[in-house]
Amino acid sequence: MRASNHLIGLLNFLTFLLSIVILGGGIWLSSRANNTDCLKFLQWPLVVIGASIMAVSLAGFAGACYRNTFLLRLYLFVMLFIIAALFGFVIFAYAVTEKGSGRPVVNKGYLEYYLGDYSGWLKDRVVDEQYWAKISSCIRDSKVCGKMGRSFNGVSETFDMFSMRKLSPIQSGCCKPPSDCSFVYVNETLWDTSGMMIGTDTDCSRWSNDQQQLCYQCDSCKAGVLGNLKKSWRKVSVINIVVLILLVIFYVVACAAFRNNKRMDNDEPYGEARMTKAQPSRIQL
Repeated sequence: MRASNHLIGLLNFLTFLLSIVILGGGIWLSSRANNTDCLKFLQWPLVVIGASIMAVSLAGFAGACYRNTFLLRLYLFVMLFIIAALFGFVIFAYAVTEKGSGRPVVNKGYLEYYLGDYSGWLKDRVVDEQYWAKISSCIRDSKVCGKMGRSFNGVSETFDMFSMRKLSPIQSGCCKPPSDCSFVYVNETLWDTSGMMIGTDTDCSRWSNDQQQLCYQCDSCKAGVLGNLKKSWRKVSVINIVVLILLVIFYVVACAAFRNNKRMDNDEPYGEARMTKAQPSRIQL
């Protein structure tokens, strides 16, 4: 009985540590939302799941230490729903970020992002006018484009140097015009638009040298946000899958230990009764 309780207590302690990992993922997504992604609602499921696992694991740990059957039952019951919720969250994250990626450009280090390459619920959420107004304002306030500038010995980088940079999806889609526009490079966020435009990309007419506008109303900017989300969510999903596998293993072992506790509790009265009957016989001898 004591060994089983120790095992359940150890499993709950490990589960508590895993909850810290999940909360860390939610906090990391939150910091990404504040800096670039600007979709702050996406980290809340992770935060809620992580906090729930933390609370339930503490209840299970207390139940194991004090041999409280009610707390152990509550732990197993709630943890089952948490595992199901985390599984659903992982599937949802992969489903909404399944399609779309940047396209390579000849003689360029960065990728170009096109809204037509993306589809589904997340795209519909991003392109919604009211919601996009909040996202674009968040990107503007984050000053991600203003931080792109580089200089060497007081001299700004050349176009060839800029072309070889590994830009983030937000920087590529929102802070510069599409390569098809063939604007003349002045600096990272300033381009000469007096030349003839090549191609039919409608984002060419949306580009503005106004540092408060840039390409924030471009489809490429919306695609860049989706590209950033995909990268962030795929990284977090890998961690969530590992955590999910460990939670399932811990849950199965905890169920086995709990059943062993119940079996030993049921056997104890029978064992005590046998000892009570055996003692008078030894006295007679």
